Amino acid sequence: MGHWLYRNIVEPGKLPLLLALGAFVFTFVATRVVTRLIRAGKGPFGNVKAGGLHIHHVVPGVVLIVCGGFGAVASSRQGFGAGAFAVVFGVGAGLVLDEFALILHLDDVYWTEAGRKSVEVVVVTAALVGLMLAGFSPFGVNDLSESELQDRGTVILSVAVNFVFSLVALSKGKGRIALFGVIVPFVALVGAIRLARPGSYWDRRFYRRRPRARARAGLRACRHDRRWSRPRRAVQDWIGGKPDTPAELPGRGPGSG
Repeated sequence: MGHWLYRNIVEPGKLPLLLALGAFVFTFVATRVVTRLIRAGKGPFGNVKAGGLHIHHVVPGVVLIVCGGFGAVASSRQGFGAGAFAVVFGVGAGLVLDEFALILHLDDVYWTEAGRKSVEVVVVTAALVGLMLAGFSPFGVNDLSESELQDRGTVILSVAVNFVFSLVALSKGKGRIALFGVIVPFVALVGAIRLARPGSYWDRRFYRRRPRARARAGLRACRHDRRWSRPRRAVQDWIGGKPDTPAELPGRGPGSG
């Protein structure tokens, strides 16, 4: 484990990236725990206010991203400074992306259905950074052995093929499968070979004169959404917390940062 860490993380200069990812994930988890406690009225935590203005945690997140980003640019890829700025950047990114939905909608939608977008963005971001650490970027390692070259060549070929499948899946209106297909081998193949979703580019381009295919695609999309909607919502609720019901929306401020 130590040899692998040095050859694939430390030697190529990826240690700051690993530290940033760890800080990013830890900050997101800690933030969600704290906001849930505030929402439930438990623990010593409370919303941050200044002169009656609710300060969302995206604000300190932006400050930390700016400090960590410029600090990382000014420092080298090795040494204490690079690691410290990477942690600062990771913490800031965790705070900002936890409120991605607020930035997108310019509204406090943290505990609403629209707020689920923040959880999806955080999961995808962590997965993509994890892919880079696991070998997506094989350059920077010196004196590779023949087996290491072969392993990295396999990784590059696999990523290239998966990227093509992901593009096809994306054109078929399957964004989540396309994103995770870049990360997990051949996941996008499922989306690439199956029917396109109604309204997608593939549907408009290739199903225009195929009414039977378009009808089958619409029926399948309806069945798929009905089958997987509840499990997907359960996972999102477990990670990010259950959103407010319409009757609870006026009180959505507590716990939103």
